[in-house]
Amino acid sequence: MSRLSGAHGGTIPTAAAALSVALLLAGCSGGSGSGDDSSAEGDTSTVTLVTHDSWALDEKLIDQFEQESGTTVEVSAAGDAGTLVNQLVLTKDAPLGDAVFGIDNTFASRALDAGVVEEYTPADLPEGTEQLGGALTPVDQGDVCVNADEAWFEESGLEVPTTLEDLADPQYKDLLVVTNPATSSPGLAFLLATIGAFGEDGFEDYWTSLVDNGVKVADSWEDAYYVDFSGAGEGGERPLALSYATSPAFTVTEDGSASTTSALLETCFRQVEYAGVLAGSDNPEGARALVDFLLSQDVQAALPESMYMYPADPAVELPADWQQFAPQAETPFQVDPADVSEHRDEWIERWTETVVG
Repeated sequence: MSRLSGAHGGTIPTAAAALSVALLLAGCSGGSGSGDDSSAEGDTSTVTLVTHDSWALDEKLIDQFEQESGTTVEVSAAGDAGTLVNQLVLTKDAPLGDAVFGIDNTFASRALDAGVVEEYTPADLPEGTEQLGGALTPVDQGDVCVNADEAWFEESGLEVPTTLEDLADPQYKDLLVVTNPATSSPGLAFLLATIGAFGEDGFEDYWTSLVDNGVKVADSWEDAYYVDFSGAGEGGERPLALSYATSPAFTVTEDGSASTTSALLETCFRQVEYAGVLAGSDNPEGARALVDFLLSQDVQAALPESMYMYPADPAVELPADWQQFAPQAETPFQVDPADVSEHRDEWIERWTETVVG
C-alpha cells in the first residue's frame, strides 16, 4: 500500500505560503494558441508559475525540458486553491507571476470576475475539454468521494453503503469521517456534493441527519484519512472517510489483484483544476507556452502519478491500476461555478451553524 500525498493534501492554510523553486522549461518562446500577442516589456528569460502547494510535476519531465530551453520557470506556491485565488485577487495590480495553475471550479468564478487572468485558448486544446471564460484552461480533474474500508465491512457482515442517503442510515452510525469545508478543499467539495444532491434549501437537513448519525468532522484530509480512517492501515477506527476516487489505486494489495478500499461513486463532486495567463504579467508569451506545456501528452500522461489527478485530456491512457481501481464517477454532483462564487461563504456559514454549532 502506498501512502498518498500530493494533490490529496487538501488543507486550506490560514495564511499564504511562500515558496519559490527555480526550474528550467522548454517551449517558452511563445504560445501557439489564439491569445492576444501583445505584451508588456519585461524579462522574457523567466516565467513565474503561481500555483498551490501540491504542485509536484515529474522531475523527469522537467529534466527533459531543461535540455531544450534556457528559459527559467520560477514556481511560487501560495497555499490551497482558495488561498491561491485570494492572493491573485489581492495582487491583481501587481501580479505575483506570469501563469497560474491550480484554480479549481469552486473558486474559478471569483478569479474570472476579478479579471486576474487574460483570455487565451491553446491551439491544441484537447477535444472534449471546455475552457471557462476563454481564460481558464482545464489541466486535470478529480472526484472527491467517500471511501470505504472493504475489509472492515466484510468482517462486520455489513453491506458497503452506496449513496449519500445511505450514510445517514442508522446502521452506519459513527462510521463516517469527513472534513471541514472551512479548512479543507475536499470538505468544501463534499459540501457542494450535498448541495448538488439536496439543493440549497435541503442540504442543512441532510447534514443534520449526518450529525444525528454520528459523523465526525476533521480539519484536514490528512487527519480524516490517516488518523480516523481504518482503511489507511494506520490504526483508524472509522471505515468510511472522505477522500478521492483515485485513493483506492493506492491501497492495492501487494500482488496487485485487489484494492482494500473502494470509492462510493454516487457520493462524488468533481473538481477541475485550471491554468491561465495572469493579466498584466511581465512575460505573457512565456505564460502561454507554459499553459500549452501543461496540455502536452507527456505532462497529461504523468499527472496520475505526480499529481494524483486524472488528466483533462480524455484521450490519455490511464495507468493500469487506475483503470481497474480508480474509475471516475459517471454522474458526479455539480453546482454552477457562478452559484459557488456567489454563495460559498454563506453555505459554509450555514454548514458551520448546522454541524459545529
